[in-house]
Amino acid sequence: MKRYRLLPFCFTAVADKEILTNELGDMIAAPLGTVQAIVNRKLQDGELYKSLVANFFISEQLLPPLIDVYASRLRMKKRFLDDRTSLHIFVLTLRCNQNCIYCQASSREEHSKHCSMTFEAMENSVNLMFRSPSEHLTMEFQGGEPSLEYGLIKFGIEKAEQINQTENRKITYVLCTNCRNLSDEVLDLCRTYNVLISTSLDGPAFLHNANRGKTDSYQKTIAGIEKARTVLGHERVSALMTTSQAALDYPKEIVDEYVKNKFSGIFLRALNPYGLAMQNNDWDGYTERFISFYKQALDYIIQLNLNGTFFREEYACIILRKMLTPYSTGFVDLQSPAGIVNSVLVYNYDGKVYASDESRMLAQNNDYTFALGKASDRYEDIVCGKKVLELGKIWANEVLAGCSDCAFKVYCGADPVRNHSTQGDMYGFRPDSQVCRKNKAIIEYLIYLITQKGNGVLSVFKSWLR
Repeated sequence: MKRYRLLPFCFTAVADKEILTNELGDMIAAPLGTVQAIVNRKLQDGELYKSLVANFFISEQLLPPLIDVYASRLRMKKRFLDDRTSLHIFVLTLRCNQNCIYCQASSREEHSKHCSMTFEAMENSVNLMFRSPSEHLTMEFQGGEPSLEYGLIKFGIEKAEQINQTENRKITYVLCTNCRNLSDEVLDLCRTYNVLISTSLDGPAFLHNANRGKTDSYQKTIAGIEKARTVLGHERVSALMTTSQAALDYPKEIVDEYVKNKFSGIFLRALNPYGLAMQNNDWDGYTERFISFYKQALDYIIQLNLNGTFFREEYACIILRKMLTPYSTGFVDLQSPAGIVNSVLVYNYDGKVYASDESRMLAQNNDYTFALGKASDRYEDIVCGKKVLELGKIWANEVLAGCSDCAFKVYCGADPVRNHSTQGDMYGFRPDSQVCRKNKAIIEYLIYLITQKGNGVLSVFKSWLR
């Protein structure tokens, strides 16, 4: 029996397998009892032993011979930190032309006053965005309904283009819109500057209209999507959905709606406890039902793929990218250290700067915990200020109790904002955390499908990542 040393890894049980994961995201499914054998140094030489050595779970030397490879791969997993703050969200207005029952942004009526960004605040925000050292900048326009503020969008993009003549950054523009008010003027601007359209579709007409508070919402949204595709190109328009309480009963119908409207995938997004959604008085019940809804929808999507229809579930893709490839993800919610500040800043309509989109949603309920300053402030005072330094102590799940020894931590992320919102504590308490329960359930289910359902499912997942 060979002598070996343990390298850092965590483990858990999924079905009849022990799942071992290391800091690189490598995963090994082994028979029950394997971990005990490893720890007691009773592991027999064989294919499993060789796999554990090759994938940095154990080492026959004090330092693995390929320690430089280990370091390089770990660096790749944290590559998003090198990109610095690349996503910059501009909340142009709280004005909106819909009445979503779950509105997380605390939007106001379309003709409301004093809830839109000034041109001075926009100019300050664009200037601040360029203080980020990131080579890639994403300028994302949100609301309310940002298409109601054509002048601000045009001013912001033209200001960014002007500055970029000397900065030479790679800029991506995104307009997050409900597609209800996509005028020719807005679309011409989008075509000129290659603006991506990110819209939302909650499912069939009866469900979308019920969620949006207007009987013609589905009709206008679909018409807006088709109009945008005609002007900008099919691939320039994407959509996501929000799973309201009513949606939980219709996983198959929601997926079918996206397939019918020729989308190549769907992001099954759970409700978050901000804005009107905070009125939900049974988050535990909702979380359990959402997990069931997600699994049903994912099973149906996999079957569609096995039957020849290519269609992705985007949240699964983000996790699978971390699980099956050496690369990191730009998805803010599943980053550690957390995506707040490190990957995203939000410039609110009132000229204030926040650590994340959810942070500014809290501010609409007079909770300014994550307000970092004003757009007119120095960049260094915002990203290196006292609040950010405090956040830096608790925004990595590698050092959080209940996360540091979790087998799924390398696929998950830290979220101090969500912890603060739901538990009144930025550190958070994992046993009572609904988002932890949801993420663990989804990750575990993906592992179950990979290890129990054979190469067919794994081939589907790999096709999504290509």
